[in-house]
Amino acid sequence: MVVKMKKYLTFFLVLIFLILVIPAFSLLKRPQEIPPETPSLPKPAASSLPEEALENNRFYLVQDHQTGEILRLTPEEYIRGVVAAEMPVSFHTEALKAQAVAAHTYALRQISASLQNPSSDLNGAYLSTDPAHFQSYFSVEEMKSRWGDQFAVNYQKICEAVDPVIGQILTYEKEPIIAAFHSISGGITESAQTVWGQEVSYLVPADSPGDELSPHYETQTVLTAAEVRHALASAYPDIALPESPAEWLSIQEHSSSGTVTLLTAGNQTLTGTELRSLLNLRSAQFQIRYEDGNFTFTTFGYGHGVGMSQYGADYLARQGYSYDEILRHYYTGAELTILPE
Repeated sequence: MVVKMKKYLTFFLVLIFLILVIPAFSLLKRPQEIPPETPSLPKPAASSLPEEALENNRFYLVQDHQTGEILRLTPEEYIRGVVAAEMPVSFHTEALKAQAVAAHTYALRQISASLQNPSSDLNGAYLSTDPAHFQSYFSVEEMKSRWGDQFAVNYQKICEAVDPVIGQILTYEKEPIIAAFHSISGGITESAQTVWGQEVSYLVPADSPGDELSPHYETQTVLTAAEVRHALASAYPDIALPESPAEWLSIQEHSSSGTVTLLTAGNQTLTGTELRSLLNLRSAQFQIRYEDGNFTFTTFGYGHGVGMSQYGADYLARQGYSYDEILRHYYTGAELTILPE
């Protein structure tokens, strides 16, 4: 269905006026994750609505981060491009539908944030194709380039997944949720509290069967002692490391989902998420081994682990779960809400 932008915004602004806005989350550099955002968002005033938002109201204004061009995309066009960029097209259609609802939920939340606090960097747009700060997006031309002879088949599959659910988003207590997602969990998703230090009632651990079947579930990253020392010293100039590299890193605690929550690096203490960022590891669920001058980090899963696991969603879909069942499984207590036409 084609849902007009003005009605989306009216719906969204009314919700914001009804309740306080809880701490939000935006995108990290990895295109298949949604990481912590700014701590909170102020409530918007009706008078703060930019005039541009009331014009061409069937379009989302999206800045092409490479050219600076402002794209006028219908909701369908934008979410098709996001789903194509964020989830493998080979995944089950019900998983793609779940991704579409999560992506649209995030987009409307970000539009509201942009209306409240316009960014001069966006030049009047409310969204961007920059995966460092927003959701990834493929244009039709990019899809053709990536998919080649399979473009027509793949694009039809994307449309068949996105278009039927374009009028649905996820809400909690009448507010669009923080629709966090990641590529592969460690078998149980992680809580927002563990990863970002902020409790979010619908972002709590959920069993994610099938993730362990992913070909990329367990991977190894090998770094020399010199590389690890450099990374630690750059982040912690006052760090004091023992003479033996084998004693540099020691895991102290894990969460119930398996995330490293506390480790020591010489005289410093840090979280697994912090070490993951420093060393560019695939996840904060890892084991450490030192041998012959090298550190081997064996990681489980890919991403921050919060919210919906994309591989888990695909597995559930192939077991007969519908997109709404997948969403309710990963976003505990969230509800599917139909947007006004």
